[in-house]
Amino acid sequence: MATQLSTTPKRDAFRMPGEHEPQEQVWMAWPVREDNWREQGIPAQNEFVAVAKAIAQTTPVTFIVGPEHIKQARHAIPDHIRVLEIPSNDSWMRDIGATYVVNDKGLRRGVSWQFNAWGGELDGLYDNWELDNEVASHMADITEDACYHAPLILEGGSIHVDGEGTLYTTEECLLHPSRNPSLSKAQIEDLLKEYLNVSTIIWLKNGLYNDETNGHIDNILHVIRPGVVALTYCEDPSDPQYEISQQAYDVLQNSLDAQGRQLEIIKLPMPGPLFVQPEEAQSVQASEFMDRQAGERLAASYANFLITNQSVIVPLLDSSTDSQALAILQEAFVNHKVIGVPTRNILLGGGNIHCITQQVPQKISQS
Repeated sequence: MATQLSTTPKRDAFRMPGEHEPQEQVWMAWPVREDNWREQGIPAQNEFVAVAKAIAQTTPVTFIVGPEHIKQARHAIPDHIRVLEIPSNDSWMRDIGATYVVNDKGLRRGVSWQFNAWGGELDGLYDNWELDNEVASHMADITEDACYHAPLILEGGSIHVDGEGTLYTTEECLLHPSRNPSLSKAQIEDLLKEYLNVSTIIWLKNGLYNDETNGHIDNILHVIRPGVVALTYCEDPSDPQYEISQQAYDVLQNSLDAQGRQLEIIKLPMPGPLFVQPEEAQSVQASEFMDRQAGERLAASYANFLITNQSVIVPLLDSSTDSQALAILQEAFVNHKVIGVPTRNILLGGGNIHCITQQVPQKISQS
């Protein structure tokens, strides 16, 4: 297994790079939970593969799959995409995978957070997450990187960084009583600074409306590059998202990043609102933890995209707003190819493209 480090990234002069920095590979996990994915996961699996193929145009992709589904996955996943037999409880690689840090000598290490299925016994989305909690260490082992183990319950989707000292997050998630109730906001900030080597933390109050992750930052905001962020912006005052977006915009407008820059805020349109349709709820196994009932509002957002090398992989969610979102992002990423992928079934599972992926930054040599 990967070497466990007893120091911290900050002490060792490692930092979490921004998503816009060069990547070696992207990891994903195969969706099979029948209390989360309809029709035994097949519609979602098709979309996961489509996302992986889009990423693989510029970045190698690795899928992890449990032993009982390895044959099915290998048949469905193209040969140029690596498949490893590593079990997990579900398929949200952003939240269960390792977060990577690098230094200015080209070395790389992993960070393993503690995971409790977005809320543990208080409001977690399932009641056994033991396999998920082991994924980050497996991942660091495969990528041949030593690993820090942070004493903090945290999901990768709850943080965004710019690689230059700034971290974005939400109070709704990181200060939620189901995460780290014994820690104060200041103590959480200290741990984030220690394990990601950031100096400035910009807190939005809330994430996207009805987001069952307790408001992950990656479903409402994305760092385009240092000093520039994209924000899901609601134009309808009668929508509950309207006030959330206004408040987030005000916070960002009045914040300076770690380098003292005022932020450029790119407004992304909000799809929908979108809701679970009756036929989409029929074949999902009943669960006391996840609400997959017809009529449930979906936390749909174009901010939930992935930057990977020369590509930006964007969810297509609503024919009335998709082209506008793609045009805005293409203008923001002049040197990237913006690729839209239909992801309605991923959305039905509670997240989107950023949530199901975890990038591994490039390194020059072994750590």
